[in-house]
Amino acid sequence: MEIEILLPIIFFFVALFYSSVGFGGGSSYLAIMSIFLVDFHEIRSTALLLNITVVTIGTIMYVRNRIFDWKLFWPFLLPSVPMAYFGAQMRLSEQNFFLILGALLILSATSMFSKYIKQTYRSRDFKLWQRLGLGGIVGFFAGLSGIGGGIYLSPILNVMNWKDAKKIASLSSVFILVNSLSGLLGLLAVNTFTLNSQLSGKLILSVLVGGIIGSYLSSQKFNTRLIGLITAILILYVGMRLVLLHGYGIKI
Repeated sequence: MEIEILLPIIFFFVALFYSSVGFGGGSSYLAIMSIFLVDFHEIRSTALLLNITVVTIGTIMYVRNRIFDWKLFWPFLLPSVPMAYFGAQMRLSEQNFFLILGALLILSATSMFSKYIKQTYRSRDFKLWQRLGLGGIVGFFAGLSGIGGGIYLSPILNVMNWKDAKKIASLSSVFILVNSLSGLLGLLAVNTFTLNSQLSGKLILSVLVGGIIGSYLSSQKFNTRLIGLITAILILYVGMRLVLLHGYGIKI
């Protein structure tokens, strides 16, 4: 099957799974495209663009359903934007980029398993400096690894019992959106933004449809626990594959 047919089909399901738990799917887009595409800058640029497409839908859904709370979320978002911009401007070798991304994904998947396996939930608040600090740190790694960062932020907040799952999913969606935009500007600033317009157009359309379905499921009274566990398994596999391939030359 040709790449221009196969990738849109795969990315539709990736977008559906990830958007249902408030993510954009950037990590899997990066990993999958690294198998089929050669140009590292094209892979990174396309993943950010697809991320923006998916989480824009999720953000609209959360705002319309009044789940998103700006007063509660701004301390996470404000410091993350400049840090994501700074992280995106750092020039890493392809090997180091995928090793860092893989390690971060393994940690995120581990946290996600903890979130979806535990049966009881408590809600606690963070002090202002904690939200500002966490937003800035995650924002930097979001820009550095070429994805929006919600996949790092959400598991941390869930493990630390910050608010309910839907609040965290809505924050993750907006967090990914603003930091993907910031990361995109960072790539443009250092002239590393590259796209294959023909392929990227098909991928945008496929993740748009998948994102609409997944975001609808997430914003409604739909139990996403099973989908969350499947997504965590997918993230763990992607992380392990990147570390083994780029660190040890082992393909799985």
